[in-house]
Amino acid sequence: MVQFHIQPDSDIPASTQLYNQILFAIASRQYPPGHRLPSTRQLAMQTGLHRNTVSKVYRQLEEAGVVDAHAGSGIYVRDQTYETTAKVKSPLLEEHPEAHKIVQNSLDKLVKMGCSLSQARELFLSEIDWRLRCSAQVLVTAPMHDIGAGEVLVRELQRALNIPVQLVPLEELEQVLDQTRSGTVVTSRYFIALAEAIAAPKSVRVIPVDIYDFDAEIKLIRKLPKGTCLGVVSLSTGTVGVAEIIIHSLRGEDLLVMTCQVGDSFKLKAMVRSAHTIISDQASCAEVKAAISAAREDIIRPPQLICCENFIVSKSIDLLKRELGLE
Repeated sequence: MVQFHIQPDSDIPASTQLYNQILFAIASRQYPPGHRLPSTRQLAMQTGLHRNTVSKVYRQLEEAGVVDAHAGSGIYVRDQTYETTAKVKSPLLEEHPEAHKIVQNSLDKLVKMGCSLSQARELFLSEIDWRLRCSAQVLVTAPMHDIGAGEVLVRELQRALNIPVQLVPLEELEQVLDQTRSGTVVTSRYFIALAEAIAAPKSVRVIPVDIYDFDAEIKLIRKLPKGTCLGVVSLSTGTVGVAEIIIHSLRGEDLLVMTCQVGDSFKLKAMVRSAHTIISDQASCAEVKAAISAAREDIIRPPQLICCENFIVSKSIDLLKRELGLE
């Protein structure tokens, strides 16, 4: 604990003596940034000064930008890293006001670890260059038993990113990565752990994407009359399976649920003839529409077709564009 001493017979006012001693303790890192200073009561007891005098000194330190007062918590030494750093003028600061602080904080940590500014610059540039190299080849992966999920991802990514995207079964991912020096593997969070386990030793990036939450479709399912026959169509067997579980958890036995992959023409025809409502992913929508059109002469009332939003949420697409250097 830092000890402060006040000389009563000094020509220097007691408050100034205390101010200078606290300032020295902060400047010499006896009180490092973020450190909580003694309470006014503690300092008053230690120095023999009135608490109002100690409070006045703390207010002076706060006005000088040395400390911050947190109501109900105490007085803390301010981290002046950002305040003492010259402002960098860049249009990016207006668009991303927190970006400068993040860069500064990262750079400060590297310097404290012993890196020179030149070394820190090299580290930043090396990481950026590596990420850009990885973006030259984009792979989508999913396990063979649900390769349809990968097909949906590929379709949406190619349309959104306007770049070639290769689909690789998870079981073949290691072999494919052995033949490439860099790349980016994209998959849904369902399969991220397996993909990372394979890709990490290869120094290949793995980026997960978030899938659509189907909130609008769930609301519709809640409102369907009891006894309704509901169809679910997708390229992905996993999506179909999860959808069936969710629907059952929402409605129990209230609804008759039919599911199929879009490639199963027999099941799809049966669904079109029986279902009141069909929910389809975007990748399957055109084929479901064609099946309904082909069966119009055989059915009294065609089913209502609801095509879901994109399988990948827009935020994930936007983030992926930035990660790949496409924006």
